[in-house]
Amino acid sequence: METLFLDRVEKPSDIKKMSIQELESLASDIRFGVINHSNTIGGHFGPDLGIVEATIALHYVFDSPKDKLIFDVSHQCYPHKMLTGRKGAFLDPLHHMEITGYTNQHESEHDFFTIGHTSTSISLACGMAKARDLQKEKYNVIAIIGDGSLSGGEAFEGLNNAAVLNSNFIVIVNDNEMSIAPTNGGLFKGLADLRATNGTSHQNIFKAMGYDYFYVEEGNNIKALISALQKIKDTQRPTVLHIHTLKGKGFKAAEEDKESYHWILAGTASGKIYESGETYDTLMTQFLLNKKEKDKSVIAVSPATPGICGFTPAFRQKMGENYTDVDIAEQHAVGYVSGLAINGAKPVLAVHSSFIQRAYDQLSQDLAINKAPATILICWGAIGPNDITHLTIFDIPLISNIPNIVFLAPTCKEEYLAMLDWSLEQKSHPVVIRAPFGPVISSGETDTTDYGKINQSKVTHTGQKIAIIGAGNFYHLAKTVREEIKNQFGINATLINPVYLSGLDQELLNRLKKDHDIVITLEDGCLAGGFGEKVSAFYGDSDMKVLNYGATKEFTDRISINELYERYHLTPRLICEDLRKLL
Repeated sequence: METLFLDRVEKPSDIKKMSIQELESLASDIRFGVINHSNTIGGHFGPDLGIVEATIALHYVFDSPKDKLIFDVSHQCYPHKMLTGRKGAFLDPLHHMEITGYTNQHESEHDFFTIGHTSTSISLACGMAKARDLQKEKYNVIAIIGDGSLSGGEAFEGLNNAAVLNSNFIVIVNDNEMSIAPTNGGLFKGLADLRATNGTSHQNIFKAMGYDYFYVEEGNNIKALISALQKIKDTQRPTVLHIHTLKGKGFKAAEEDKESYHWILAGTASGKIYESGETYDTLMTQFLLNKKEKDKSVIAVSPATPGICGFTPAFRQKMGENYTDVDIAEQHAVGYVSGLAINGAKPVLAVHSSFIQRAYDQLSQDLAINKAPATILICWGAIGPNDITHLTIFDIPLISNIPNIVFLAPTCKEEYLAMLDWSLEQKSHPVVIRAPFGPVISSGETDTTDYGKINQSKVTHTGQKIAIIGAGNFYHLAKTVREEIKNQFGINATLINPVYLSGLDQELLNRLKKDHDIVITLEDGCLAGGFGEKVSAFYGDSDMKVLNYGATKEFTDRISINELYERYHLTPRLICEDLRKLL
């Protein structure tokens, strides 16, 4: 497809010369860029298709980068990037990887933050506006936030603080009636009333907080958007413009199946985020369905990200009232399951490794101090997902160092299901399980382990001289390393599955001192503050040499997993090279 109108845009000011009809043609060109880019390398799809007209109108009315546009989550910034000098990365496959999927201040003067977590734009914009006021400067500060993102606690905190700025501050509420999955909760009933009354409902949270409020029903109508934005430009009052848009607009399948097409894989624009065949997700969800049929106190919980753990629409329907989507609110989610558990229910909260960072205080205060026997599944915990805003290597240090939490790392499906079963039935501990990542691995044996015997590791092969401790996903790497050590050095190494990430089997570690000289630890996460460091500290006053393998404490961005494994020496060859120096 020729992008005749997008070809004319090198900077945002270029679109100010276009007619409304030309801007509508430009919108079609931008949609082509979104589809072309996401279908080639994967990316956020529905959110970007839905905000095309609003982005054009924002750049038509305001003067970026003098006027500051701050995108929430920033996964809906593709149209913005195309209008700010980065269109080539969307049109030419050779340049697709030159940009990130989020705003990035290192890419363009039109971006101000690298942001991949939600509900932050109002707080960030509030800070920018206050700094502007302190310096006696004059320009517009605009936060763009989706209705789903408004459910996050920080969004409310930002709205509360910004309402008393008494200066220019604009919030664009992009209301497409969706988060990733359909939205829930009282806030969204209020937004629905505003949509139904064309913005005139007296149930208006924004006015109640002190904002001037405007509504545009046709949120994909460039002319209507420009008119509304021109009215509020240079306002000296905190102001909300509420626009009703269509997520996935311009791509029929994305309009009809908004959840699946929120983010798509490369290749076919199929957008189906749920895998077929047996996965760790399908094993877990079927387990929960079976449990729920026997025990009505079992409840599954998601903070607006059901797809990352296999909570499909079909699963949610079967769970019925035994499923809660708390929207984008990880802090509330942990508090919620703590309350459920304390009052006799059996909650299972499934959350992305990167997103659990948002609930550290609740993990410590609400969950751990109170010893609430809730189950939390950490999904995608691994060295692998590699966008700087969604790194999944920090959950082990974060969680394993909070007292009272039992943190388990299954190595196969039998262990995973046995740990789930034990966790749901016990009443003594908050339990976190690091869901296995990757293809399903089966031991072929029934797991009869009593996981109530806290911090008791499994010795799966007894040897001498060298012991290899492989945690969770990396237990299988440890098995391969053991074979390589045998081949290269003729040493029959001991192999250990530590089971627990939150504590050490001190009795076992002491026994190793008798006939072992070297201990190797492998963990699929950050070494600093992680499991391996605990082993090193245990042996600190002994002659035991310890080699820790895992990720370095660093922010990496779009680096292939193979490159990371080489960097961190997470291959049998490189581990044996290190070992050779000691031997």
